[in-house]
Amino acid sequence: MLEDPQAVRQPERADSGPAAEQPAGHPIQAALLGLLMLPMLPLRRAVVPEARGRVLEIGCGTGMNFAHYGGIDALYAIEPDPHMLRRARRRASRLTFPVQVEQAGAERLPYPDAFFDTVLVTWVLCTIPDPAAALREARRVLRPGGRLVYVEHTRAHGRVAAWMQDKLTPGWMKLFGGCHLNRDSVARIRDAGFARVEERACGRDTWTMVPQYRGEALKDRA
Repeated sequence: MLEDPQAVRQPERADSGPAAEQPAGHPIQAALLGLLMLPMLPLRRAVVPEARGRVLEIGCGTGMNFAHYGGIDALYAIEPDPHMLRRARRRASRLTFPVQVEQAGAERLPYPDAFFDTVLVTWVLCTIPDPAAALREARRVLRPGGRLVYVEHTRAHGRVAAWMQDKLTPGWMKLFGGCHLNRDSVARIRDAGFARVEERACGRDTWTMVPQYRGEALKDRA
């Protein structure tokens, strides 16, 4: 049975800013997301099962990760986009472990401090309006010694590829639901105050406009 985090602590909501906005959402992207993300399936199958214990998934989209969890106690998932949320809730209804799917933004999580064993982020830091705030929140809700498990694309290393990312990003954001192609998501994880950050490249990370990294960030035990 899921423990109700509302009974422990409900953070106050800000009156303004990205976390307080009610998004209109991306209905076309929600319908096509499974097809668009199909090339990422091998990575998804490898990374998601690394989650353990009580898990928070940030930006669950349409719930494509749900079928790949194994050995977890409970799943709490958040997603701000209402069109993706509807699809995620349908997928969640077929799961055999306890799950709660909420409409919420990542910058102000509706959960108490030290509530989760694992926080999972998969290709989501590129779309969050304030990724630094989201990572602070992820660290806050992790228990001491808890893990942020991630797979993210990041800024290209070469000058030419990075320049192309910058040029493509405005149109890319419109096509892919606000995804910042040129955002250095991995650097933001390194700078988020975790005790240790592990990262490894997923395939080639040079001469590509979509270098991807996977790894984990550990919260200190103090």
